[in-house]
Amino acid sequence: MTEMNENPLDLLPEVLLAASAVLGLLLGSWLPRARQWAVGLLAVVACVAGIVAASVAAAEPATTAFGEAFAVDPVTAASRIVVLGGTLLVLGVSFRPLRGDPRESEFYVLVQLAALGALMMAGTQDLLLFAAAYLLASIPAYTLAGFRKDGPGTEAALKYYVVGALLGVLLLAGVTVLYAAGRATLYPMLGDALRDAPEPLVAVGAIGLLAGVLFKAGGVPAHFWVPDAVQGSSAPVAALLTTLPKIGALAALFRVGGAVFAGSPLPWSALIAVLAAVSMTLGNLGAFFQQDVKRLLAYSTISQVGYLLLPVAVVDRSDLAQQAFLYYLAAYTVTNLGAFAVVCALPRAHTLDDYRGLAKDRPLLAASLVVCLLGLVGTPPTAVFLGKLQAFSAVFDGGYAWLAVLAAVNTVASLFYYLRWIVPAVSRGDSPGPAEGDRTARVVAYAATVISVGLGLAGGPVLDALAGPMSP
Repeated sequence: MTEMNENPLDLLPEVLLAASAVLGLLLGSWLPRARQWAVGLLAVVACVAGIVAASVAAAEPATTAFGEAFAVDPVTAASRIVVLGGTLLVLGVSFRPLRGDPRESEFYVLVQLAALGALMMAGTQDLLLFAAAYLLASIPAYTLAGFRKDGPGTEAALKYYVVGALLGVLLLAGVTVLYAAGRATLYPMLGDALRDAPEPLVAVGAIGLLAGVLFKAGGVPAHFWVPDAVQGSSAPVAALLTTLPKIGALAALFRVGGAVFAGSPLPWSALIAVLAAVSMTLGNLGAFFQQDVKRLLAYSTISQVGYLLLPVAVVDRSDLAQQAFLYYLAAYTVTNLGAFAVVCALPRAHTLDDYRGLAKDRPLLAASLVVCLLGLVGTPPTAVFLGKLQAFSAVFDGGYAWLAVLAAVNTVASLFYYLRWIVPAVSRGDSPGPAEGDRTARVVAYAATVISVGLGLAGGPVLDALAGPMSP
C-alpha cells in the first residue's frame, strides 16, 4: 500500500467534466430556450480542457491516486483522450437536431455524465469505485436511449434498462463474491488474495463481473439489447451507446484481467478468447442481411467487441497487448463515430437503398462513408487496419494462433455487409434527400474520416506513446 494521495489534480479531466455537467444543469434552469446551446458549448470547452489535461498527465510516470483506488497510467491517459474526443464528436452531431429542444441542456448534461462514468471505469483500481462508475455510465445512457419520447425510443430505453438492470445486479453480486473470496477491493491486493481463494468462489465472482462488463461493452452473450436500442434511439444517441460505454468497460476489463485474474486459478485468458471468437462471429452473422443502417452498425459494433477483446485475452501473455488494445480502441472509436456522423447528416435515409446516389450529389459525404466503412473492415491506410494487425500479432504472440486465424476470416467476411451499404452509395439513383440542416454532422464526418486516416498513417509514433507500464 502506497502513501495516501488525495490530490484532485490527478483526476483533473474527470473533475472538469463533472463540474461542467453540474454547471450546465444549473445554467439550463435559467437560460431561455433559444440560448440552451451555451450548455453544449460549455461541454465542448470541458472536453477540450480535459484532453489537454490528460495529454499533460500522460507525460508523467504512472502513479495512483486516492489510496491506489484510481490509476493514472497509459491505459487511463489513452482512455481519457479517446472518451473525451468521442464525446466531442457526439456533441458535434447533436447540436443541430437539438437546437431549440425544450430539454436541450439536459441532453448535453446526460452525455457528459455518461462520459464521466466511462472515464471512471477506465481508471479505477477498486471494485467499489468500479461499481459506482458502472452505474454512473448506465443511468444517463438509459435516459438518453428514450430521450425522444416516441415509440421506438421508449422501446429502446425499456429493453436497454431491463437487460442492464438484470446484468447490473449480476455485476454487483460478482463484486460481492470477489470481496468475500479475497477480502479486498483494491485490484493489486485482490489479485494476490485470489491466488489462494477457493476456485468455485472466484469463478462465480468473475462470471458475475464479466456479465456486467460485457453488457456495457455490448459483447456476446450480453448483446441482446444492442440492435433494438441502437435502432430505436436517435442517431446521435446510437453513436454514443456504441462507443463511449464500450471504451470504459473494455479498459476496465483489460485492467482487471492484468491485475486481478492473471495469477488466479481461473482459465481467464481462454474464457476471454472464446468470448472474443463468439462476439466477432455472431456480430458478423447478424449484420449480413440487415437493411436498416443503424441496425447494421449495431451488429457491426458487436463484432468489433470481439476484435477489441483479442488483446484483452492476452494481457498477461503478450507484451504487445497494451499497445494493440489502446490503439484499436482509439481507431474503432473515431471510425465508428465517423460512420454514425454520416447517418446523422442524412436523417431521412434509414435503409441501405435510401443511400443510393449519394456519391453523385454529395461526393465528400459518400467518400467519408466509404472510408469509414472500409476502415471498420480494416483496410489500409485507416487506423483500424493497423489496430487489427497489432491485435492479431498480440494474440499470436500470446499463444492463440487459432484466434488470430478466426479473426482474419471474420474480417474478410465482414466486407460483405459493408459492401452492401457502399455499393448503393456509389451507384446511380435518387439522392437520399436534403442534408442542409445537418451541416455540423457533415463536418464531424469529414473530421472523423481525416482523423481515422491520419491515425493510421501516424501509427508508429502513436504506438510508441501508448507504451509504458500500468500502475502497480
